[in-house]
Amino acid sequence: MNKKECIFIYIMFLLPIITFAQQDPQFSQNMFSKMSYNPGYVGSEDKICVAALSRQQWVGFGDGAPKTSVFNFDAAINPFGISSGIGLSLMKDEYGFNENYGINIAYAYKLKIGNGFLGIGVNGGIINMALDANWYVPDSEFHTSNPNDDPAIPGNESAMAFDMGVGLFYSTQDLYVGFSSTHITEPEFKYDKGTPSLKRHYYISGGYNITLANPLFEIRPSVFIQSDGASSQMSINTYLLYNKKVWGGVSLRTDNSIVGMVGIELFNWVKIGYSYDLITSDIGSYNDGSHEIMVGFSFDVKTDKSPKKYKSIRFL
Repeated sequence: MNKKECIFIYIMFLLPIITFAQQDPQFSQNMFSKMSYNPGYVGSEDKICVAALSRQQWVGFGDGAPKTSVFNFDAAINPFGISSGIGLSLMKDEYGFNENYGINIAYAYKLKIGNGFLGIGVNGGIINMALDANWYVPDSEFHTSNPNDDPAIPGNESAMAFDMGVGLFYSTQDLYVGFSSTHITEPEFKYDKGTPSLKRHYYISGGYNITLANPLFEIRPSVFIQSDGASSQMSINTYLLYNKKVWGGVSLRTDNSIVGMVGIELFNWVKIGYSYDLITSDIGSYNDGSHEIMVGFSFDVKTDKSPKKYKSIRFL
């Protein structure tokens, strides 16, 4: 076992985590959405990359089941000879009476270390948190008041706040390790009835590519840890990649979920992935699982100068 493998395994078992209650959106295919939680990642692929994920959680649970969509764009840039990355992220997150929107821009400075690059990143933007509370009051002699008349019960609310995140992301051809934090300003949203806020969240991620005896096959294990300082969750992911185009695997998550993942790369640049979450806790009896779709593509931008062209000597 080489040094890189030892580092990855150490991170994988760093935190024995069993529970989690989060405010940030959750994605099972987190290995394809690194920019959503770590601005240090932007530009690390040395390409222009676009990815969109849509998640329908607890299908069949009824109104209020979580639905999340995110769109990420990032590109490697080299202004004034400084190796860097820039990114843009859009998010829509719905759950219960809540409907939240976010937009942020990210920048990362890329520092060459050993065989890879360390991205030191920061992002900033706006989050709009909205509440559309349509309270249902059953007919009963014990329910005679209107919730909208209670000053402690919110109704329709909406507020914006500035948000920031920071992150470190180190990657080589076969290894990546990331540390990041979202909502470092712990933004508050001033409603007429109450002031909800977002807690600071922390992330640790790592992955390693293992080429098998048959070079057409690779195993790509990874670990993803989330925490808000009070509760935490860990995902252990492994998928088998064939010919760098087709993959399938599983993920075990400490919220009592087992996730199956499949995907394919088309036209050498378009990726499509799908995952299904099977809930093994009691709540699994009341829903049909969670579905998630990922679509992404990336391409190189050639900055080399084109070869000089010469006219025919007949026309000089």
